[in-house]
Amino acid sequence: MSHQEEGLRPEEFAEAAEAAIQDAIKGEASQVASTLAQAGLLGICTSEASNGLGLDLRFAIPLVKAAGRLRLRFALAEQILLAKHLTGTEIASSLAQGLQLATIAWQGSAEDVWIGHARRVQDARWLLVRQPNGAVLLDVQDAPKQTDHHLDPENPQVWVNVSQCPVVTQIDQLTTEAIWRDGALLMAATVHGAAEFALNAAAEHTSTRVQFDRPLSSKQSIRHWLSRMKLYHEAGGTAIARALNANEWGAPRDPFPVLSTNLKYATFIVEKSIQLHGGMGFTWDIPLHHALREVRKLDAAWDGSALTQSIGRRFIQTTGNP
Repeated sequence: MSHQEEGLRPEEFAEAAEAAIQDAIKGEASQVASTLAQAGLLGICTSEASNGLGLDLRFAIPLVKAAGRLRLRFALAEQILLAKHLTGTEIASSLAQGLQLATIAWQGSAEDVWIGHARRVQDARWLLVRQPNGAVLLDVQDAPKQTDHHLDPENPQVWVNVSQCPVVTQIDQLTTEAIWRDGALLMAATVHGAAEFALNAAAEHTSTRVQFDRPLSSKQSIRHWLSRMKLYHEAGGTAIARALNANEWGAPRDPFPVLSTNLKYATFIVEKSIQLHGGMGFTWDIPLHHALREVRKLDAAWDGSALTQSIGRRFIQTTGNP
């Protein structure tokens, strides 16, 4: 019996789970994990035998979108992914229960000495890193770490020296590719949520901010920008929903164009929201800068420019054009 037949819909599940995310936002990493695990969110896609809910990826999409909108500082998508793809193991059970925290380095190789671009690695015990024939899960608890404050002074990027890290488990090539495909969709949903927060903030500000006895939203130019932001946001959400379904030939759709599109749209929406807030948008009192930094860090983690080029290259090769 399908989840829809049982009366459980992804959107309704996300609405119920949002309260748990709200409760977890201000806690330390271990407290966040405990709160989310008690709500069943960390093991949403892993089997019941591994202390999960056994739901498919479409239930995780609105969940990580809510985390992005609420600016949850926790590698929720990565924890869900690893629990999902390691289901049936003690590792998956530990992740689903929040007993151990894990994240994923979207760039780099296990052969490198220093690995970066892994969200919240400073809180994680385990780190997944790619290698030539798959990936390896490393124990980085005691590994040397360095911080880089360039992208985000408040929540700096952390680089980890993995040269001496113990191996927790090896992951084969097919599973690794599946993790990266699912990761592209969950990261797209995360930045889509950040964009929704910025869009809502811009709509509220321009409708309540009064100048010359009229709200800002009464100006045609402001309405044009809000309409474009809404259009981009809807297009990004539609792309995510479409990618969850097979194509006309019954094959899975490529999720990486969806990620590339949502990274571009989210960057535009957040930056434009800051602009529409005027001078207020550049103050610490307006949390739009947090959303922008998270989107920028994910763009850097997936190397957005190279991602776009690889998508174009694959398209040319597929169509057979020179």
